[in-house]
Amino acid sequence: MNKFSRLFFFFSIILFFSACSTPRNALTHRADDTPKHEFRAAWIQTAWQDRYQRMNSAQMRRYITEMVQRLDEAGINAIIFQVRPEADAFYKSDIEPWSRFLTGRQGQAPDDPTFDPLAFIIEEAHKRGMELHAWLNPYRVQTNVNSQLAPNHLFHRHPERFFQHGNQRFFDPGLPENRAHITAVVRDIVSRYNVDAIHLDDYFYPYPVAGVSIPDDRSFNMFAVSQGFSPAQRNDWRRNNVNLLIQEIKQTIVLTKPWVRFGISPFGIYRNRSSDPHGSDTNGLQNYDDLFADVKLWVERGWIDHNIPQLYWEIGHQRADYTTLLHWWNENNFQQRLYIGQDIQRSMAQNELPTKIRQARQMVNVSGNVFWYGYRIAENTDGIADLLKNDIHRTRALIPPYSHKHNKRPDRVRRLTDVRMETMHLLTWDTQRNPNNPEAAQRFVIYRFRDGERVNLNRAENIVAVTGDNFFVLPCEGRGNRYTYAVTAVDAFWNESRERARRIRF
Repeated sequence: MNKFSRLFFFFSIILFFSACSTPRNALTHRADDTPKHEFRAAWIQTAWQDRYQRMNSAQMRRYITEMVQRLDEAGINAIIFQVRPEADAFYKSDIEPWSRFLTGRQGQAPDDPTFDPLAFIIEEAHKRGMELHAWLNPYRVQTNVNSQLAPNHLFHRHPERFFQHGNQRFFDPGLPENRAHITAVVRDIVSRYNVDAIHLDDYFYPYPVAGVSIPDDRSFNMFAVSQGFSPAQRNDWRRNNVNLLIQEIKQTIVLTKPWVRFGISPFGIYRNRSSDPHGSDTNGLQNYDDLFADVKLWVERGWIDHNIPQLYWEIGHQRADYTTLLHWWNENNFQQRLYIGQDIQRSMAQNELPTKIRQARQMVNVSGNVFWYGYRIAENTDGIADLLKNDIHRTRALIPPYSHKHNKRPDRVRRLTDVRMETMHLLTWDTQRNPNNPEAAQRFVIYRFRDGERVNLNRAENIVAVTGDNFFVLPCEGRGNRYTYAVTAVDAFWNESRERARRIRF
């Protein structure tokens, strides 16, 4: 081999490996401590909560209002609210009964027939510029088979469509009529409520119970062979059942309100390397093998709009290290929207939350975090709300735009002016608003700049508010001071308009 041939061979090898692999440092970048776009959500669980049962409707309205306000003050810009914990409803439904976690008895309505918790929390979130995601548990019917089901529950009419596993009861995922029922629930919520997204968590097929097999022989014998699955492929058949549900939910949303998004927060391990050479260097329960949830496939096919793996373990955890899993998901999410599920209690106990958030912000494909559970923020448990407000979320952030769904700016606001009243000073504007037109303005962002400072919308430090109203109460800036205020409109996809600015003297 001559000199030229050796050089050509050497550079060919370099180019081959460069093309066939992505260095880990190419999937990270310097963390931005004040990102303008970052998904910051909190899970608000209703299952196993007795707080609502102790309240009447008036007290619940006040409680929800204060909770949403405290979450907003801590920098949270989306609430994931559990509305279907046990095939029941935290909202008015003609399909499923009222939740026992709302009133204490399944099927019992709130004392005020005009009160709808889902409608109310949507209104409270939206007027503060926050999103509301409706959280459903698809298959779970009873967390304890001894709990009493309402007389009109589907189980009483069709007990053959359910199975018991351990001490819990579930819809049989292998039955097409159960998928049809679940998608009917999704269609009902999306069509009647102004939710920003539908959310599923990590409960698909039931979590394993030692020594107990899943009793799905009946549905397997009815459908597996006709669907092309042999007896040896039962696990593949189960995964296919969940795949079908995910596809059908996505199709239902698209056909009902295509701007509403669909997100899932799976268990934090997809597969261990011991099961799959492309899996993570972990040793724990697996989505693919144990819950029959092929999350990677859903992301790759675009069946979900964002993925929120629950990375609840500590940094350095022996079986499931947070940092290892963070890098794995960052490298295996096909450049789709990826947010990280954070466990507040465990992270605060180890004093790790700021480090975990900083690591997440370094990931190229990670653009936000979701906190479990949100009540700890609302109650400032262990000072978590203070930490978020003063450090982690010290500037406001907009939800990253879903430009793959729609990529066009909404129109600018019009007639931006300030109005001086006897007791307040307002900034007001006009816009064409239509809640049924996702391309129109849905929320507004208010920026403030010092006198002489150039208007720059890229700096999160200049955002003073995000609101669903077309006015903003100006703070007292001190007599004689001058500021420039700018207002932009944001559509349902979080595309932002050009600004309209006004210089104001106080």
